[in-house]
Amino acid sequence: MDHDFYLRHGALSDPGDLASAFDGLPDDVAGLCAAVQGILLHDYFGGVLYGDPPAGFDSHSRATLPVRQRLAAILACNDAPLVVARPPAGRCVGTCRDFALMLTAMLRHKGRSARVRCGFARYFGGEGFEDHWVCETWIADEMRWALADPQLDAAHRAHLAITFDPSDMPRERFLCAWEAWRAVRDEGLPANRFGHGDDTGLWFLEVNLARDLHALAKQETSAWDTWRAAEPGDRKLDSERLENADALARLAQACGGLDGPDMKGGGEGSLPPPPPWGNPS
Repeated sequence: MDHDFYLRHGALSDPGDLASAFDGLPDDVAGLCAAVQGILLHDYFGGVLYGDPPAGFDSHSRATLPVRQRLAAILACNDAPLVVARPPAGRCVGTCRDFALMLTAMLRHKGRSARVRCGFARYFGGEGFEDHWVCETWIADEMRWALADPQLDAAHRAHLAITFDPSDMPRERFLCAWEAWRAVRDEGLPANRFGHGDDTGLWFLEVNLARDLHALAKQETSAWDTWRAAEPGDRKLDSERLENADALARLAQACGGLDGPDMKGGGEGSLPPPPPWGNPS
């Protein structure tokens, strides 16, 4: 049992030689969320919430960057300490996964167990559960994992009428992928309530099951991120894929402690096989 697993950086969360940039950051989760919000701008909501988008806003890549690379880009534009919030147009554009990964990196730098989670949020409007990424941090004195969404700054909360604390969210407002899978398979929730925009259903739940399990193993990007390339036939789960997804859900559910998932020997080869679409490289 490796109870320090989530204290240590993974390849993507490691700030490397820029780790000193995290010195001077606040110690509390809410303060760290505010720091993340001051250096990152969401690739969609940024333009909605803060007026006219910056030049080239639509051309920014959606690729999740390693924290070290993201920090280099942030500091190249403005070398002020990270506690100094940049104006929206001066922030580095990223997605929800970049926000979650940056907060995870900051928490690990502070000596706190943290991990990125993939699942579905229930606070972006409507009745559905939207594909989303957040951070989980371990609350030692309460022996529990707490969900934090560093993307939800004051502008987001006002726009979405959010009243809960985004640094310790109610568990029912965000379902990790395995929880969503069980809600559909065991409780009968319609699978088409879960997805990304018009891409919904069991096959997308399968996508996030695999991505969440990779994240639990500190591999926050994977071949499953190529889900947009899935052909119509790939979006139908046969009995074998359903059984495999059930197994993935059980494996993620079992990862409730401080050690990483039991991958039956560990290593990349024990993670879910590449999806039936895209280029696994």
